[in-house]
Amino acid sequence: MMRFSRKILTDRSPQRWFLLLAVLLPALGFIAADLAEAATPDGSGALAPIDSYRPPKDIEIPRPAPIAPPSRDQIEESIRRGVDHLCATQNKNGSWGGPRRTKALDIYAPVPGAHHGFRAAVTCMAVTAMIQSGDQRDKVQQAIDRGEKWILEQLPKVRRANATALYNIWAHAYSLQTLMLLQDRAGDDPAKAEKLAQYVRDQIELLTRYESINGGWGYYDFTVGAKRPSSVVTSFSAATCVIELQRARAKGFKVPDSVTDKAVVSIKRMRKPDFSYLYGAHHWFKPMYSINRPGGSLGRSQVCNLALRRDGDKAVTDQVLIDWLDRIFARKLWLDIARKRPIPHESYFAVAGYFVYYAYYYASGCMLELPAEKQALYKAHLAHLLLGLQEKDGCWWDFPLYDYHQPYGTSFAVMSLVRCREP
Repeated sequence: MMRFSRKILTDRSPQRWFLLLAVLLPALGFIAADLAEAATPDGSGALAPIDSYRPPKDIEIPRPAPIAPPSRDQIEESIRRGVDHLCATQNKNGSWGGPRRTKALDIYAPVPGAHHGFRAAVTCMAVTAMIQSGDQRDKVQQAIDRGEKWILEQLPKVRRANATALYNIWAHAYSLQTLMLLQDRAGDDPAKAEKLAQYVRDQIELLTRYESINGGWGYYDFTVGAKRPSSVVTSFSAATCVIELQRARAKGFKVPDSVTDKAVVSIKRMRKPDFSYLYGAHHWFKPMYSINRPGGSLGRSQVCNLALRRDGDKAVTDQVLIDWLDRIFARKLWLDIARKRPIPHESYFAVAGYFVYYAYYYASGCMLELPAEKQALYKAHLAHLLLGLQEKDGCWWDFPLYDYHQPYGTSFAVMSLVRCREP
């Protein structure tokens, strides 16, 4: 090995830099070549995404046993109690949630922007849940009206909190379905319908603006903090945004293909052969870290599979959806152990509590992608599970997140139970 004298290491002359470059550049070239050749078995150097389902041959995928489903009346009563809780906890200004109920373990949420994003997201979710419930009681319709008024006043103000925190992406994403439902609810009022349509277009533009330069979305940017985010893209946040943009596109709104295409590629880059998904792009070189194994991916595989399936990915077959639905109901303990734990990722497989009802909601979406005759098993399991987890006051919650956890948990659960109704 070449040894440098103290003089060479401290000398600032051009000759010193030339010598260092002459030694280091060839070494860096060899390292880069080795990494490129190691990227694929054929040594092509292309970081090709996984495009076929290859479940492990030596591990049997767990299968849930058939169970008797709750009755239609039981499901309807549970939905009603959830809607009642949302009505009872709505803020006076029409929103839900807030930066209250702080604790010593609060997650990073710079004020006020982070809370603008959180509150807008959970308010949109609550309004969506109440509309989808079909509850026509006066108090419910009035709560929807108040929520709509708050959304129209406050949603346009939501932006990234600062250079590092982009929780606003959740508000931009979850508002799309809400705004389209409110547009349908506007009925024969064309002026109001067009106003809501413009809000949809504005939120599409904001999701486009805040997409990471790497493709997809993340809620943290600790890399550069530039105007165009260099976010740490996470598979589940990218998939969430893709699903909502797909929903808007299906309703006739213009969504640039370049935006969703880049995001889909980013999700595929994080897909493993068994269709578990890396938590984020920053886990590329540690795919067997606990959170990236099937037990840790229970809360992500549902949303990622659903986004890719709806994008036309032929690799996400019915069998893929069945295998991962079977996993989530047969191995739901990994989610339940994390439920209500106050520290993110402190549970087994580094599962965070806030993935619980999120996972079940997107599992319900995967369920509806299957043929009708294959849905009954999963509707029974999902309804039975959610009815058992409902709190005495009618809410559901999984992670103490300021004062947002009950609105978002209840909204996810109600929206999931609506999908368990008999066709």
